[in-house]
Amino acid sequence: MKKIWIGGVLIVGVALSSCDTLTSVAQEVISPTGGGTASAPALTNLEVISGLKEALSVGIKNGANKASITDGFMQNAKIKLPFPEEAEVVKEKALQLGLDGQVDKFVLTMNRAAEDASSTAAPIFIDAIKNMSISDGFAILKGSDGAATQFLRDNTTDKLVTAFSPKVKESTDKVQLTKYWTPLTNTYNKTTILTGKPKVNTDLNRYVTDKAITGLFTLVEEEEGKIRKDPVARVTDILKKVFGSLDPK
Repeated sequence: MKKIWIGGVLIVGVALSSCDTLTSVAQEVISPTGGGTASAPALTNLEVISGLKEALSVGIKNGANKASITDGFMQNAKIKLPFPEEAEVVKEKALQLGLDGQVDKFVLTMNRAAEDASSTAAPIFIDAIKNMSISDGFAILKGSDGAATQFLRDNTTDKLVTAFSPKVKESTDKVQLTKYWTPLTNTYNKTTILTGKPKVNTDLNRYVTDKAITGLFTLVEEEEGKIRKDPVARVTDILKKVFGSLDPK
C-alpha cells in the first residue's frame, strides 16, 4: 500500500512537471518577446490575429486612400507610372516630332487610370484579411519589415489584376489611349526586323495594371512600416499592445 502511495505521488509530480513544461512552451509560442511577465503579459492568439488584422486594415485604408485620390500616383515620385521603359524609343520619336503635349497627356492618363483602379482594391484586401490563420498571424508578427504586405501580395495579386484590368481599360478608352498606342507600337515593331532592336510590348492595359498594383503595395508597405516602428501610428489599443511587444526592451 505504501509503495502504491509513493508511486502515485511520483506520477502526479511528473504530471505537474509536464504541465509546467507545456505551459512554458505555450507562453514561448504566444509571447512574441519569448515569454510573458507581469509587466509585459503574453499575447494570446486572439490578440495577435486581431492586432494583425487591425494593422492590415489601417494600412490598406491609408494606402488605398492615398493611391486612389487625384494625383495619388501622378504626384508621388515613388509610384508614378512613367512612360513605358521598353517604349522609350517611341517616346523619343514623338518628342522629335514635337508631340510633347501628347506624351505628357499619355503619362497623365496612365496615372489617372491607376488612381481610378486603386479604388477597387479594399474589398479584395479585406477578404484576404478575414481568411488569415493563426500561423499567418505569428509569421507576420515575427517576420521582417513588410511581412504583412507580402502576405497581402501573395494572397491578392491575381484578384487585383482581375479587378484592375477592366477599370484600367475603361480609363484608357475614355481618351482612346490604346487606340493611338497600339498602331504606334505595331508600326515601330515592324522596323525592328531591320534594326534588330527589341520589340515593344503593345499591351498597354497590362502595363498600367501591373504598375498600379505595384504602387499600391508600395504605399501599404509604408503604412505597415509606420505601425511597426512608430508608436504614434498605433492608433488603437490592440495595435499598441501587439506591436508594442516588438519594441526593444
